[in-house]
This record gives sequence, structure tokens and C-alpha cells, in this order.
Amino acid sequence: MHRFIQALAVILVTASTAGAEQLFIVQSQPVTEWKSVFGRVEVRDRVPARSRLGGTLVTLAVEEGTQVTNGQVLAVVDDEKLRIQLEAIDAQMQALSAQLGNARTELKRGEDLLQRGVTTVQRLDALRTQVDVLDGQMEATRADRRVVEQRATEGDVLAPISGIVLQVPVTTGAVVQPGEVIAEIGGGGVFLRLAVPERHAGQLRQGAEIVISREGGSRTGRLDKIYPQIENGRVIADVEVDGLDDLLVDARVLVRLPVGETTALIVPASAARTRFGLDFVPVDEDGHVALRSVVLGQHSLVNDVDMVQVLSGLKVGDTVVLDHD
Repeated sequence: MHRFIQALAVILVTASTAGAEQLFIVQSQPVTEWKSVFGRVEVRDRVPARSRLGGTLVTLAVEEGTQVTNGQVLAVVDDEKLRIQLEAIDAQMQALSAQLGNARTELKRGEDLLQRGVTTVQRLDALRTQVDVLDGQMEATRADRRVVEQRATEGDVLAPISGIVLQVPVTTGAVVQPGEVIAEIGGGGVFLRLAVPERHAGQLRQGAEIVISREGGSRTGRLDKIYPQIENGRVIADVEVDGLDDLLVDARVLVRLPVGETTALIVPASAARTRFGLDFVPVDEDGHVALRSVVLGQHSLVNDVDMVQVLSGLKVGDTVVLDHD
């Protein structure tokens, strides 16, 4: 049951007529107009887990609905060319290691010859330069190998956030490109997103209370954000509400939100009687109780009292007998 924005005054009096029964004086009161729309359950963060490496998807460890944590390995992409590059670099390092060993031997021999006066200082400097060059080439090759090893580790597709896997658009054995989406992760909690007809845009207020209808009863939420851009004749708004974690993402939920205010006649719902398919309300007419036929509208909970609108059959100032059988 929904509430009016403003509390309505229920006036109970005791009269000597009709056996000292409780009476309700009908008054025109401001009431809130409600609009029923469907909201969609959305996750706050919807982040794709992308492949950083092009190659073949050799391992896929998740599926739709899997709970994951930030940094968890979701899949492994293998690029066979990287292994070939590592083998080539290893062969190059072996060749450089052999050349470097030979150059150091020549340098040692040159130092011995220089001590005996057989060779020149210039020749010894050339040998030292050759050793330094080969040392530099070896270090550069090691750096190239570390780069390839780093690229190979980028084959692990990691979860960007903690949450639940919403979509897995690929399968094991598929060829993927760098930047391709392997899985879509939703996290950060859920909220309701509404698409309200633009004719109600002027009546929407941030922070307004809304009512969510669910099985087992209704609950209230708060209009948290109203987006300034209208899309396809609809105003997009987000609603904060607790207790939606058990619903599926993109589930549709019926929502009633305030879009305006009008005046109406209301009476306690307990005063209404239904007979022969018609609604009646007992009214005190000059000390006598008469059943007056009425047309009832929507119910509301006001000050913990179930109230109902009277669309026709009563007027301001009528006295309704509440406890009349």
C-alpha cells in the first residue's frame, strides 16, 4: 500500500445520534498521483574482461552466473608465436655466450702477451671493446626475452572487478584478438533503472519516495538520480532500494512513483460496504443512518489507517458512520 505525501487528517467525533457511533467528517484532501511503470534491475558496475593478447583461447574457467573476485584468472589465451620467439632468443643468447667466452679468452691472452711485450696496448684495447660490445648485446637480448615473457603472461584474462559473470560470448578454442571481450562482469550492487514518459518529467523530484511491488509485499525506495537527457521520449531515472540482490540482472519490477498531486475525498476503508456488487458507505442524515451508493478509487495507508478515495457519491461535509453494521 502506498502513502500520500502529506498526512491526511482523520476527524473522529462522538455523536448522540446513531447510538453514539464514531463519525468521520468527509473533507477534500491533497493526495499524490502515482504512475505505474516497470523498472529494470541494473548492476552499478558492468565491466568487460578483455583479452590483452591475440591468439587461441585454450582455457575458459567461468560461465554465466559464476562469482569472481578482482584479479581472478578467467581464461588463458595462448599465442604460439611467442614460444617460437623465445626459442629464437634462447638460440641467439647461446651464440652470444659462446662469442663472449671466446672474446674473454682472447682478452686474457692479450693481457699476458702485453706483459711479455709481444702485443700492443691498442690491440688489447680492441679486445676489451669487443668483450664490452658482446656484454651489451647479451644484456639487450636478455631484455628482449623479458619483454616476450611479459607478453606471454598477458595471455591470462583477469577479472577487472569482483562480482558475477553476466555474459561469456566466446568458447574454448576460439581465436581472439587483443581487446576482445572474453566475459562481462557485473558488481558493486544493484539498483532500479526507470524509463518514465517525458510528460511526467516536470513532476519527478530527486529524493522522492517510490513504491516497489514484489511478491510477498511492497517496499519503498528513493529516487536517487534523474538523467537530464530524454531518450526515445523517456526520462531515465535511478532508484535506490534495498533487498534487490536476490533478483536477476535486467529483471523487470513494477514500480509506482509520484508524478503529481490532486485533491480528493477520502474515507476509512472500513466504512465501505459491498452489497449486490455495489459499494455503499453509511452516512448520518439528520440523525438517521443511510447507506449511500459510492464509487471507490485507490486505497492508501494514512497514519497507519487504511483509507480509500471516493470518486462519487459523497460531498464535503458529509458525516460517515464508521462502526455501523
